[in-house]
Amino acid sequence: MAAVRLERLTRRFPGNPRPSVDGLDLLVAEGEVVCLVGPSGCGKSTTLRLVAGLDAPDSGSIHIGERDMRGVPPQERDVAMVFQGFALYPHMTVREIIAFPLKMRGVATADRAAAVERTAKLLGLTALLERRPGQLSGGEQQRVAMGRAIVRQPKLFLFDEPLSNLDAALRAELRLSLAKLLRQLDATALYVTHDQAEAMTLGDRIAVLRAGHLEQLDTPRKIYEHPASTFVASFFGTPPMNLLNADRDGDGARIGPLSLPLPAGAPAELVLGVRPEHVKVLTSGVEVAPEAVRGKARVLAVEPLGAESHVELEFDGRPLRTRVPGFAAPARDSEVEFAFDRADVRWFARDTGRAL
Repeated sequence: MAAVRLERLTRRFPGNPRPSVDGLDLLVAEGEVVCLVGPSGCGKSTTLRLVAGLDAPDSGSIHIGERDMRGVPPQERDVAMVFQGFALYPHMTVREIIAFPLKMRGVATADRAAAVERTAKLLGLTALLERRPGQLSGGEQQRVAMGRAIVRQPKLFLFDEPLSNLDAALRAELRLSLAKLLRQLDATALYVTHDQAEAMTLGDRIAVLRAGHLEQLDTPRKIYEHPASTFVASFFGTPPMNLLNADRDGDGARIGPLSLPLPAGAPAELVLGVRPEHVKVLTSGVEVAPEAVRGKARVLAVEPLGAESHVELEFDGRPLRTRVPGFAAPARDSEVEFAFDRADVRWFARDTGRAL
């Protein structure tokens, strides 16, 4: 395995007024999994293609290990890429598909066979080695595609939304399996996804991209608990963080009838952020601190999910989301009191969206 270093990486496409990747700096340590996340068109897959050598940057540099990849063709970069599509040869058996990269490199037959057996055992494919892709389920086909990449023992793995074609239940199952596998291999990997659950499960760190720029790079916990901007705050979380416009009022901030203290040096126009799980509906048995912020709201909608229910409130004409356990949600159109602790509040500047 090898570290990966991107410096001021930029890629422009004709007809696009802004770069798809714009001055991106990123360091992936040896044995680290970094997930690239963001909305469609933010530069995730373009970055992966640049690292793989399938596209060339307009400026900036890519280093894999100590080697500068400028002018190095894809086949000489020692990277393995797993795509959204399985791209399996329909006439080959699973054994032949996994062995194919080694065959192309001239690896001896006995060594190929041993490597295939090891890889198949790692992925739970031993019983399927003589089958062809048409005889496999979607999840089995994706594991074969991963096996074809793993068997090479590359310096770097590149994953481009490999689970997005699978149904939700299978995606959740393979997400956990892949997380365990990458840690077992001590793999260096760049993993592209728009699925926040995949990023939180798989990534040692998460790189959030927006319009070709790096918005935040941090651990999953820091990304969730301390988002660097309103964009990151709204991208992570189900439901996402509540973001309420607030105005400075002396040494505090006012949001409709609510008044809260502010950090020193706060601007006049702000955004308050609070996660739905920190907003408590004050029903019987729910306790909050005496200094908690309290307000009244009307219940707009309830989404029961079994283990919990998501509730959308209307507070001072603004939507406010909360989560309650099980089916313990208040009735639609009822009036409720809510509260949240000041320690759970995150403040952002309204003009830049950046965290204070």
